[in-house]
Amino acid sequence: MVRVRMIMISVRSRWTTGGAVLLAFMLAGCLGDRATSGIGNEPLSGRTAPAPTPAPRAAALADMAGRWQLAQPGAGACGMRFSGTPGALEGTIAPEGGCPGKFFTSRRWAFDQDALVIRDHTGERLARLAMSAPGHFEGQAATGEVVSLTQ
Repeated sequence: MVRVRMIMISVRSRWTTGGAVLLAFMLAGCLGDRATSGIGNEPLSGRTAPAPTPAPRAAALADMAGRWQLAQPGAGACGMRFSGTPGALEGTIAPEGGCPGKFFTSRRWAFDQDALVIRDHTGERLARLAMSAPGHFEGQAATGEVVSLTQ
């Protein structure tokens, strides 16, 4: 037993930082592709970054800031001032008056995927419109009627 203890002391005294580093590299090489992240044993080598959320295409094409004309066939039309910086995905609306249906309560706009959504002062959706041409959106009011928005 004394002899075993002496051998261990001898080995410990010869242990160097370089040897520890070499041993670590050797062990890492043995793991290969089997190294895991420690979260559900997910392989490290197969991990990928989450896909970025794509920006709405309509937002890239439309600068909403400015005056727009909202029209509902058979019900009338009105002017609306949209706020926002170029490329903004949301902003506020100030209707000018005389808007058809409940559009006089319009207060917010936002792009939701490829559609422009207009909401009232309580957050209720008033319309969902898709860009049909630069400066022109077409869609439906929440009540089902056709609406358009042109610059």
